Amino acid sequence: MSVKRKGPKATAIRVLTYVVLVAVAAIVIFPFVVAVSTSFKRPTDIFTYPPSLVPKQDVTVPADQVGTDGDPVPVFTFPGRDDRPGEWALVDADAPLAEFRPLDDLERIIVLDAAAGERTGATITIDGEEEDVFLVDDGGTQVEAYRSRLTSGGLFVSVDDPDTSVLDLVNFATPSKEFGPRFENFSEVLAERDPETNGKGVGRSLTNTVLVTILVVLGQIITSILGGYAFARVQFRGRSTVFLMYLGSVMIPFVVLIIPLFQLMLQLNWRDNLVALIIPFTFTAYGTFLMRQFFLGIPAEIEEAALLDGASRSTILWKVMVPLARPAIATLATFGFLYAWNSFFWPLVIINSGNPDNAVLSLTLSTLGGRSSTDTNLVFAGAILAMTPPILVFLFAQRYFVENSASSGLK
Repeated sequence: MSVKRKGPKATAIRVLTYVVLVAVAAIVIFPFVVAVSTSFKRPTDIFTYPPSLVPKQDVTVPADQVGTDGDPVPVFTFPGRDDRPGEWALVDADAPLAEFRPLDDLERIIVLDAAAGERTGATITIDGEEEDVFLVDDGGTQVEAYRSRLTSGGLFVSVDDPDTSVLDLVNFATPSKEFGPRFENFSEVLAERDPETNGKGVGRSLTNTVLVTILVVLGQIITSILGGYAFARVQFRGRSTVFLMYLGSVMIPFVVLIIPLFQLMLQLNWRDNLVALIIPFTFTAYGTFLMRQFFLGIPAEIEEAALLDGASRSTILWKVMVPLARPAIATLATFGFLYAWNSFFWPLVIINSGNPDNAVLSLTLSTLGGRSSTDTNLVFAGAILAMTPPILVFLFAQRYFVENSASSGLK
């Protein structure tokens, strides 16, 4: 019987414990949050500063709203410029500009049209070079300045007053952003591999992985139930010895089995075929051990009562024992699913990299990370597609998993 501590000290310890747990949970969850956020972002939104977890898109306005033609134009603001309040639409991103520096304040820059300014005939020496002096307009005042350089910039039109326009360098303006997830990332990743449509071919690999995983899990459940029941309830000569030898195979590292298993696949002509990812892994010593231990925990009186009622071995197994073993089956299915879904090394060995039709998700994601390293949003979209099914399977099977863990300690 547990005793609940009371008092300021106990409360402080409890609060500190919760704070530490929340901090650890935040650290663990943060990479997943970043992955989800990046999978919905646009390429131009990934490396913006300051970084943001919220996917955003550029704010645009219809071209006819600002007196021009064509596609919608992006909207900018000029922070810190009281003379340019509100939002401004960039109607021309390649307008010819000239930078002028007033003679009384050479650090200040006046951006005007390239043809602006009137030569006064005077010159000034700047860094050992003579520069012509111009008379330019500075907010309604004529000032003397020299032209420091010719460049290109943007023609901005006020969104609120289309008759008002200014010329300035584009990097002096800040693009306006709004919430805008890009769901096309997932459709591009799932689409058939095509350079023109930017398809990455993950859809075919996802189908292959689902097929392989389902068949492997079903195979492991069936063989483990049959083997576990045989070792738990059926009496035959050498049962314990055979079981120990079978269980001992768990201690053999998989790397030791790769070469003989690969040779066997070649003899069966299963190389570069999905069947090579299914058949070898439908038999699992761990699953057989798990089901045997669970069947041993079921009272023998239940089986004896069924035998007295005339039930056969198969009837007892599938209609009595299996329904009682649902927690163990759910645990086995969860582990089998995670193994088959995340398997990488054996598919890398047995599936030819030049055969994308038989590739599984882990191989395609590895290739995607190399070929599309610049398309970070697509790489993360593929990663989210790969992570979501195992998370959902664990969440749905969690209740049975906990039941199995709890029942394993009961006598």
